[in-house]
Amino acid sequence: MAESTITAKGQTTVPARIRALIDAAPGTRLVWHVMPDGGLIVRAKTKSILDLAGTLQAPAGRHVAIEDMNAWR
Repeated sequence: MAESTITAKGQTTVPARIRALIDAAPGTRLVWHVMPDGGLIVRAKTKSILDLAGTLQAPAGRHVAIEDMNAWR
């Protein structure tokens, strides 16, 4: 088990073993989630939404005109 201490400034160091496991480099952003039971989940934000560009393709033959998408306007 790895652990770290929070400083008086609210800072902590991610242990080297954990940084190696998640391939964290300087500048890696961490996302903190507090669970309803008080548990904590910390995720390394290693991907950008832009990394998903081009991963999906539109189904063939299912084109919708812009006018039809904006019918509510």
